[in-house]
Amino acid sequence: MALIDNVKNRMEKIIKDEIEKFLKDRDDICKCEQCKADMYAYALNHLPPKYVVSDRGDIHFKTDIMSVQMQADITRVVLEAIDVVSKRPRHGLKKVK
Repeated sequence: MALIDNVKNRMEKIIKDEIEKFLKDRDDICKCEQCKADMYAYALNHLPPKYVVSDRGDIHFKTDIMSVQMQADITRVVLEAIDVVSKRPRHGLKKVK
């Protein structure tokens, strides 16, 4: 395995988990794969990436993610993503591959 394969954007899992958490109890919002993918992409494009390569980088990420400001930013952007996508769903236009 090349070292470059160890590079991971840790925001990806955080965003996926947050979207699932907020959609869990919402019956008024489409939860199809296309809509969730659009929400995911929107949120990732509106938050700074947090790339790590090592356990040390992971520790720094966990420290950053625990800040009140970072939590607030993530929540705000995820809720915005859900709102934007639910108002203009694309699920009838094409399938997610």
